[in-house]
Amino acid sequence: SSGKASLRMLGLIPVVLLALVGRAVSDVEANDLLVQKLSHLEELVQSNQDLIDRLERDAQASRRTQSTVSKTELEDLHGAMDNLWLVVAGALVMIMQAGFALLTGGICRMKNLQNVLLKNITDVVVGTVGWYTVGFNFAYGEESHSIISTGHAFGMNYADADPTTGIQTPNGFRAHWFFQWAFCGAAATIVSGGVMERVQFPAYSLYSLLMSAFIYPVVVSWTWGGGWLAGGDDGINSVGYMDFAGSGIVHMVGGVGALVGSIVCGSRDHRWDKDREDDFIPHSTPLLVLGTFVLWFGWYGFNCGSTLEMHDKATGLLASHVAQTTTLSAAVGGITVFLAQYAIIRKYDVGAFCNGILAGLVSITAPCATVDTGSAVAIGFLGGLIYLGASMSLKKLHIDDPLDAFPVHGCCGAWGVLAAALFDIGKGFESAHGWSYWDCQRDDAGACDKSAWSKLLAANLLQILCVCTWTAVTSALIFIPLGMAGLLRSPSHVQEAGADAKKHSPSKAYSFEYATEDAPPKAAAPSVPPATKAAGPDPTASI
Repeated sequence: SSGKASLRMLGLIPVVLLALVGRAVSDVEANDLLVQKLSHLEELVQSNQDLIDRLERDAQASRRTQSTVSKTELEDLHGAMDNLWLVVAGALVMIMQAGFALLTGGICRMKNLQNVLLKNITDVVVGTVGWYTVGFNFAYGEESHSIISTGHAFGMNYADADPTTGIQTPNGFRAHWFFQWAFCGAAATIVSGGVMERVQFPAYSLYSLLMSAFIYPVVVSWTWGGGWLAGGDDGINSVGYMDFAGSGIVHMVGGVGALVGSIVCGSRDHRWDKDREDDFIPHSTPLLVLGTFVLWFGWYGFNCGSTLEMHDKATGLLASHVAQTTTLSAAVGGITVFLAQYAIIRKYDVGAFCNGILAGLVSITAPCATVDTGSAVAIGFLGGLIYLGASMSLKKLHIDDPLDAFPVHGCCGAWGVLAAALFDIGKGFESAHGWSYWDCQRDDAGACDKSAWSKLLAANLLQILCVCTWTAVTSALIFIPLGMAGLLRSPSHVQEAGADAKKHSPSKAYSFEYATEDAPPKAAAPSVPPATKAAGPDPTASI
């Protein structure tokens, strides 16, 4: 039995061996399959990695494309906002022409009203011709020669044209031309107020054309046009002048022109006769007041619009700061003159109140962006006193300036330029901000320039001197020959009867009857026959 058991064990050995061999063969086959699967998996991972890499490259290209489109769209939006800002601001400045018309119309005598308004209209239309033909060219031409710029006469170079196809690509000069045209018209209109009621229309039209085409543009070329009064390597010094919205560039030019015209043209007939003082009282206080408010309203386009752009938060903050300082100076200037005049004459003077407001506005026009609110109050206060002193001085000298154009625009314009340096928000009498606005003027090392304030003061003083001299000399060269030729001053019989009656159709501005020196007003018929009137005091006597 033990032998049989041994034989059985021996018989199982081949079976076990066969099983082990089969198991080994099966493992080899499994390994081969596993290797195949791993190889397939590697191929799959590689193909997916290629796909991932391709997707990443496509995503990066897409992001770059989207970024480029967004930047282009943002630039287009900025350009649209800047152009719209200039158009709206320019329209506000244009509204100031209506304010001038109301103001001068209210101050003049009724018999000259149409003639005064005619000159206001002429300033706009003739000034437009002068500004388009050569004025803008001299002021902002691309080829700057420090004294006069060139390159934009008769509307040239307002777009870049392809010489082959003729397709045009407009540049930014058109909106700039429009905005600055409105300023040019303001400078010319100021002069009309100083020579009203005795200057002949053709002579004044010639002066208005030359003011818009040459006198004013040359001043702009020196300053806003980047000329020799500006800062930088080609300027007077590293800081240059500071006249943000034109106290000197616009108002002082008009005011000095008005003074020269007043002197050369002479006073109105009988202006200083003691027994005829009442003949020269403004004929309409309502028009005067309405004109002042229209001018004040337009002044926000004048000053705030001088940022020249509006596409970021910093510029918006600057414009709002300008609006605040402008408002404060106007209000303080008005109340200062009103109270000072009351202290002198012990009566309320609405006309003086209005001119005080305008004096405050002119005074703050240059420094409105670079002074704080307390300084704006001081500038308006001192501007009001300067106006009042200049107005009284002209009367003592018997210089006939009906609108007080020189005291308001000339004297307060010069004061505004000086105040832009004296009250600059830079630290003390060392650093200055100027055209850097919120930041200081910096030296080559990047630090605040310790001599910036003295440079700013020197440049602004030189601006006052040069602009006044240029305007006075060029205006005299126009007015004096016209006067010598007998073409400047209206004859006495025209002044006596009124330019409306002698030179205009219809012969009067209003359709209702009004009194003249030759024909007193018609007496109104009594509403109640005298015989039936009840006895007793007039019930309207206390009204």
